[in-house]
Amino acid sequence: MDRPDHHKKEPVEVICPKCRYTEIIYLPVDDLPLCPKCNTQMMISELLDEGKSY
Repeated sequence: MDRPDHHKKEPVEVICPKCRYTEIIYLPVDDLPLCPKCNTQMMISELLDEGKSY
């Protein structure tokens, strides 16, 4: 069974484990990028699919 939202682009925040540079990308379209500052593979920091309450 195919879920209708299976191929939907999801915003995620990625962070560099070395210099802490952050960026927002869209999965599954984008691959995890390399950090533009230190050329290290970035990691997922946070899924941005829900609103935050403060």
